[in-house]
Amino acid sequence: RQDFEHILTLITEARNRVYSKANSELVLLYFNVSKIVSEKVSSGNWGESTVQQLADFIQSSVPNLSGFNRRGLYRMKQFFEVFSGKEIVSSIMILLQYNENEAIKFVSSAMTQISWTQHLVLLSKTKKA
Repeated sequence: RQDFEHILTLITEARNRVYSKANSELVLLYFNVSKIVSEKVSSGNWGESTVQQLADFIQSSVPNLSGFNRRGLYRMKQFFEVFSGKEIVSSIMILLQYNENEAIKFVSSAMTQISWTQHLVLLSKTKKA
């Protein structure tokens, strides 16, 4: 019985590591996509219709992929703008006595420890739209 429990523990721990790694990769994907969308929209190169065209292109290219509709892309854009904001980086620099590069690495690392769903809850509480 003890061997069985040990094997079950190994399985559970491995599954948790896989879930954590998958979550980290998804959050980084959303951050990287949102960086492009945010920069294009902020520079005036893309407008609402271009974001919709991107959503349509993704949907037609990968029909079973969810979360990349116009609303999802704008949520990702908000995610990038909140987490790349000078306020957060500056606060981390002060709190942890990091330089800017270390603070950005810390924020990147910390943001991947939170699930996308939890990020959406946090974003719903921010003032940035």
